[in-house]
Amino acid sequence: MAINTDKNSYTIIFAIIMVVVVGSLLAGFASGLKPMIDANKRYEKQQNILYAMGINNNEGANDVEFITTDAVEGEFAKYITKQLVIEGDEATENNEAYLIDIKKEATKAKDAGYTRKLPLFIGTKDGKEIYVAPVRGKGLWDAIWGFIAMDKNMTIQGVYFDHKGETPGLGAEIKQRFFMDDFVGESFLKDGNFGSILVAKGNNDPKNMDKSDQEVDALAGATITGDGLSAMLKKDIKMYVPYFKTLNK
Repeated sequence: MAINTDKNSYTIIFAIIMVVVVGSLLAGFASGLKPMIDANKRYEKQQNILYAMGINNNEGANDVEFITTDAVEGEFAKYITKQLVIEGDEATENNEAYLIDIKKEATKAKDAGYTRKLPLFIGTKDGKEIYVAPVRGKGLWDAIWGFIAMDKNMTIQGVYFDHKGETPGLGAEIKQRFFMDDFVGESFLKDGNFGSILVAKGNNDPKNMDKSDQEVDALAGATITGDGLSAMLKKDIKMYVPYFKTLNK
């Protein structure tokens, strides 16, 4: 019996079958690729943490080169000596702290009954202990995030910033070496009190030689991104202050 392909019912049934078949194939591909996708996310986070610590493949003055993916797990295990999860007044070791999604934690923390989990990574470089904290905020168009490496006095040893959709040549410059390096030496504490660090316009220190002013020169034409970065640092790093106070008792 011949099938009448001119009927509307045939077109509808054919379309439904194709949607089911294609959807099943895509789901299968996604499931098969999930381990690889998860691994790449893990490598990227480890690369970012190490970069903030100053462990990278930079050669030139303007380079932003990460440890390669085939070497990053070994380097991460070598330099990161401890991973902590801070919940309220408690800090516990957890070797998978780097898997904590701080965006999801911020959402959960909107519930007053929930205690937010804060990951903190402790590493050693050149005989010096370094503490790396993740940060996440809002730029002009979308999310911005990064990792801040500090000593026990909350003086910055290095940073890494990234973004989802800031304007090329303007806000997107937060991930350029010339901007990130300006944060090194700035401190979140002044006279023992937390004061954060501002991305400031007209701070009369364009080369960022003054490391006591808690200011970094802003990017030209990127005021909103800079304000978002300032807010991000104040909001997220402030949560770690109680822990750092325990280090300096």
